[in-house]
Amino acid sequence: PAAIEQLRVVGAQINVPVYTEEGSKNPVEIAEHAVEKAKKEGFTTVIIDTAGRLAVDEVLMEEISNIKKAVNPTEILFVVDSMTGQDAVNTAKEFNDRLNFDGVVLTKLDGDTRGGAALSIRTVVEKPIKFIGTGEKLDALDVFHPKRMADRILGMGDVVSLVERMQDQYDEEKARELERKIKKNQFDFNDFLEQIKQIKKMGSLKDLLGMIPGVGKAIRDLDVDDNAFKSIEAIIYSMTPEERENPKIIDGNRRKRIATGSGVEVAQVNQLLKQFEQARKVMQLMGGAKGSARRGMNMGALKRQLGGR
Repeated sequence: PAAIEQLRVVGAQINVPVYTEEGSKNPVEIAEHAVEKAKKEGFTTVIIDTAGRLAVDEVLMEEISNIKKAVNPTEILFVVDSMTGQDAVNTAKEFNDRLNFDGVVLTKLDGDTRGGAALSIRTVVEKPIKFIGTGEKLDALDVFHPKRMADRILGMGDVVSLVERMQDQYDEEKARELERKIKKNQFDFNDFLEQIKQIKKMGSLKDLLGMIPGVGKAIRDLDVDDNAFKSIEAIIYSMTPEERENPKIIDGNRRKRIATGSGVEVAQVNQLLKQFEQARKVMQLMGGAKGSARRGMNMGALKRQLGGR
């Protein structure tokens, strides 16, 4: 029941209806009824989410085999947790022997140290890895690219994937407004907050940094805290609207008040104000060029965040 409720919640978040039958314990009948309902209501795609198991057993195998015979799916994807290592490979083989599935989805692949599971599964079952899960959020599902994964395992980065994630968060209208403000030296802490939000939407910081050539190996054993932006956000949210728009008015007394309100030391407030002013000067010198402005703030924000750890 808990898993079904969770599935309903996820479906509601992405506006996808979830078909369930209260009290029914026959997964084959539920799958058949779901397909019938989808046909009647004009749906073109049905995703049948079978029950997950920590271990393979005959009851599970018989259940999914019967579902396959009953609904004759167009495509079968085997979803496996990459953190289980060699067990994931063994499980994939057993499922493939019974189902002859079409492809694999590897989850929890947000670190390059577990890339070997992708190579092993591909070799053993001889089926393509189609998607990888790179985080906990609903949009953290990427198409699998073998070369990009190999580059990340070798510490060579994955610039293409990084750029694609940035493009997903790109808003042309907001970019033009940002460019205009930078040219007029009007970039303020409200704009900075917006940049932080965009970075956070792109995924985990360690995953993003691992896409930068030369950085993956350097941070492999480091614990990069995804909540490290919180102190910066707390400082900015402790400012008044006037202070966010015009940081130059933030004198000693205001800095003390902001530090108290955000739960940090005054030195951290001073550091953020100093780095913010430096970044603003650099962006103005760059002329507010499209792309350059966004890259300057995005990477600048990452540098501040890591430097403040």
